[in-house]
Amino acid sequence: MVNLGITVPDFEAPSSEGPISFHKYIEGSWAILLSHPADYTPVCTTELGYMNKCLPEFTKRGCKVMALSCNDVESHKGWIADIEATQACGKFSYPIIADPSRELAVQWGMVDPVEKDDKGLPMTCRAVFIIGPDKKLKLSILYPASTGRNFDEIIRVLDSLQLTLNHSVATPVNWKDGDDCMVVPSLTDAQANEKFVKGFKTIETPSGKPYLRVTPQPNK
Repeated sequence: MVNLGITVPDFEAPSSEGPISFHKYIEGSWAILLSHPADYTPVCTTELGYMNKCLPEFTKRGCKVMALSCNDVESHKGWIADIEATQACGKFSYPIIADPSRELAVQWGMVDPVEKDDKGLPMTCRAVFIIGPDKKLKLSILYPASTGRNFDEIIRVLDSLQLTLNHSVATPVNWKDGDDCMVVPSLTDAQANEKFVKGFKTIETPSGKPYLRVTPQPNK
């Protein structure tokens, strides 16, 4: 199992684009690793097709994308042709890692406890791992096989992670790029006044505690 804040495991594995040495592949970049239950399945086909459409948004944010399942490389390559033909997503442009031994699925905690393949072996769940340029895990989300992921939400959280890494803010409920942010509690008012040139507003509370401090997004 890979926990938040730790350096993610390095590995070497075959993929639809050739062998991948994971740490070398993501060197200096943000990265997203997606697992899916199986090739040639309906929900996974829509997901990976939509991710391919979104790829320019991730590239713009300096983020590499990889998918993974327990199928082999030849299965991935054949399935990619189906994705391109049915999802109006253009040429498929990111690697799908092959993990037929399930070694990576177990190491990363991607194994679905319920879903099994036709041989009775466990399948991978719909996991999302966002990894920072320091190779540490910044976010993980696990979905069951029955629920497709929202890739617009993945872009939103990537924006939040990149913003909050470099500025002393946190993003509130339903935040999206361009919205106001919260000043982190570790900053004093004096420090916040110095740091945020656009200023900040303290929202009054019945408790009288001045913890709700709002500032315009600092990198806009």
